[in-house]
Amino acid sequence: MILKSSSLSLLLNYSSASSSSSSCHLREQFSLNGMYQKGDVILGGLFEVHYFTVFPELSFTSEPQQLYCEGFDSFGFQQAQTMVFAVDEINRNPDLLPNITLGYQLYDNCLKLGVSFRAAMSLASGTEEQFLLDETCSGSPPVLGIVGDPGSTHSIAISSVLGLFRVPMVSHYATCSCLSNRGKYPSFFRTIPSDSFQVRAMIQILRRLGWTWVGLVFSDDDYGFHAARSFQSSLAESGGCVAYSQVLPKDNRPTELQRIVGEIKSSSARVVVVFSNEAYLLPLVDEVVVQNVKGLQWIASEAWTTSSVFHTPRLMPYLGGTLGIAIRRGEVPGLRDYLLSIRPDDQPANNPGNNMGKVRQFWEAVFGCRFEPPAGWVEAGGDVCTGQEDLRDVETNYGDVSELRAEYNVYKAVYALAHALHDLLQCVPGRGPFSGNRCASLQRLEPWQLVHYLERVNFTTGFGDRVSFNDNGDALAIYDIMNWAWLRDGSVQVENVGVIDESAPAGQELTLDEDRIFWNFESKKPPRSVCSESCPPGTRVARKKGEPVCCFDCISCAEGEVSNTTDLAECSRCPEDFWSSPERDLCIPKGVEFLSYQESLGISLMTASLLGALICAVVLGIFTRYRNTPVVKANNSELSFLLLLSLKLCFLCSLLFIGRPRLWTCQLRHAAFGISFVLCVSCILVKTMVVLAVFRTSKPGGNSSLKWFGAGQQRGTVLVLTSFQAAICTAWLVSASPTPHKNTRYHIDKIVYECVVGSVAGFGALLGYIGLLAFLSFLLAFLARNLPDNFNEAKFITFSMLIFCAVWISFIPAYISSPGKYADAVEIFAILASSFGLLVALFGPKCYIILLRPERNTKKALMGRATTKT
Repeated sequence: MILKSSSLSLLLNYSSASSSSSSCHLREQFSLNGMYQKGDVILGGLFEVHYFTVFPELSFTSEPQQLYCEGFDSFGFQQAQTMVFAVDEINRNPDLLPNITLGYQLYDNCLKLGVSFRAAMSLASGTEEQFLLDETCSGSPPVLGIVGDPGSTHSIAISSVLGLFRVPMVSHYATCSCLSNRGKYPSFFRTIPSDSFQVRAMIQILRRLGWTWVGLVFSDDDYGFHAARSFQSSLAESGGCVAYSQVLPKDNRPTELQRIVGEIKSSSARVVVVFSNEAYLLPLVDEVVVQNVKGLQWIASEAWTTSSVFHTPRLMPYLGGTLGIAIRRGEVPGLRDYLLSIRPDDQPANNPGNNMGKVRQFWEAVFGCRFEPPAGWVEAGGDVCTGQEDLRDVETNYGDVSELRAEYNVYKAVYALAHALHDLLQCVPGRGPFSGNRCASLQRLEPWQLVHYLERVNFTTGFGDRVSFNDNGDALAIYDIMNWAWLRDGSVQVENVGVIDESAPAGQELTLDEDRIFWNFESKKPPRSVCSESCPPGTRVARKKGEPVCCFDCISCAEGEVSNTTDLAECSRCPEDFWSSPERDLCIPKGVEFLSYQESLGISLMTASLLGALICAVVLGIFTRYRNTPVVKANNSELSFLLLLSLKLCFLCSLLFIGRPRLWTCQLRHAAFGISFVLCVSCILVKTMVVLAVFRTSKPGGNSSLKWFGAGQQRGTVLVLTSFQAAICTAWLVSASPTPHKNTRYHIDKIVYECVVGSVAGFGALLGYIGLLAFLSFLLAFLARNLPDNFNEAKFITFSMLIFCAVWISFIPAYISSPGKYADAVEIFAILASSFGLLVALFGPKCYIILLRPERNTKKALMGRATTKT
């Protein structure tokens, strides 16, 4: 391994060396910390080994001095050494890139964009002091690919330029979702998931724990801004809201930090999501301690989840219990032994320029010794470094490989480039992927050709993780969920409490063991962080004007509407057959109302109907038993039997009005009612006409009247009159048949089952025809009221028709004004009342004579010839 000072030309001086060739000379060099190892193929690397850059004073009167870097970062140095280890491991592997030796050129970016950009351009253009140019300008590039840069802002700037030449760049730590734009960054890849997935992972955690009201803090750089924008939109889509959004100042202004912490302190949001690295965040946390802001649940992005700088007794009362998204932890066998095997002598001190690792400074810090002790150092008891000290004898973060995250991504990035190059070299001539089925040549390799193979890389690491890139150059996304447990002894333990794997089946991406999470609250339970508590069942959400959607009031649902715990945004109306419970949280079946056989009213009407039918049967039996007596034989006994049968049908048809309406009962009830009553009234009408005809025959010249009212004519008249009613019913049923109907107009919480008549004209014609016959019967009976008393049946017919007409005239307004089942009850009552009136008025006197006054059941008595002795 050779350390060297790299350079990049500020100006190229072109001069003609000969007529056939030309050369370019570097006129100036940048001083860059780097590590170099020769090889057949060179891979570049950009790492953050120092975190502070000292810029020279600019007098503008003389040439400025070179900048230099300070502040050794052992983690960045560990990542650089991981790349060196991976390259050496690949070179020892006979199955991967056989007969090819990989080399590397690594640079320190010093956490500055300008330094990182200069280093990247040096990698892409080469560092030779003189370039010989030929006519074709052919040959392989100085480096085939670059691992890094770890910063999103740096990667954006570098990829914007390297992408023009399709130089592949595989970052191990740049997470900005903007880098997934293939149009802007066509040759950018990364082995760390994009922030877009990190955001989705955070949203899943927030949703799982019921946190919808959160604060957002992010750094003032590309990483922070893009992550914050993505988080806000994703949170809104999931139903959450951002209570406040604050940008961490770059210059750490105290007044600005005080304002931000004041906003955090005054907000009702108990969860704070932070997208930042520790450099931006640490000043804010210091201000949190000053203002004593406790009781917050911090959600850390991957940039500071595993940062040990916060794990101090001073900060843990405030940051304990932090939940964070962490890069997938991996294992690299043999890496620890390699890291602990380095020695200062491995890097020659006479090498010009700064060495990247500044191992001597690292060595002095670890062992507390000096290679070149100042005056009085030894006398004061200080040790002199020998370079033979063993790193295994001390505990350092540098040698800790238990949490390989960024280093594991470096390892995968190097292997991804190696596998892409291996696949490129395995190409069979004539079967290549390029134009004309050509294969790429290592001697004349173009960077875009390696990009082609890098896009198709697919291999599995020794740890079992699959490495491949999607169409945007992003790796398969998987994160560990970390929790900062604050132990009783004051120490901090960062524990893995879950995993988020985008490749898992839908709905199973998040695995979170809530029982293992340390909550830094007295209740030892997760906090509530909502702007407004969820509306209870039976209410709906009412948005507050000018407030986020998470802040709302709760308004009770209207009658007939419900809301439940699954969707309280709106009240939904219950289905037609249901009604809302008193709490408005459940649709319950509406009450059903109809004239039932089980209720008292229905039982009473049914009993009366059956009683009437029974009485008709009894009377029919009496008339049959005494069918040869004068009272039964008088005025055509056949009509009397037919009248009794029709009355019995009238009583029984009322049963069709009881029970839940069905189609057949609705159609049959009015037809049976109409035909039965017409049959009954027709018999009465014919009997009345016979009475008048018989009376006329008792007068001189009246013998011819009876020839028109013989038995056949009487039966024919009844049949014709009844057939006309049957025709009306048939036309009604065919044109507009009565149907069952669920009526909700009477009661909002009840369904009234009823039969709608279908055609009012048909129903009116049916009733009108009955009324017409009843009126004619009444009129004829009234005209026959002066007939001899002993023979006169017209009085009873008149009285019965008077009752009949009175009942049905009063029925019409009562029926119209009665709702639901009471309309059916009114109609049944009218049927029973009129039927009982006819039965009693027409057959009561005759049964009285037959059963109680048999002496009057003689022809003489009926003819008025019986004499009474005084």
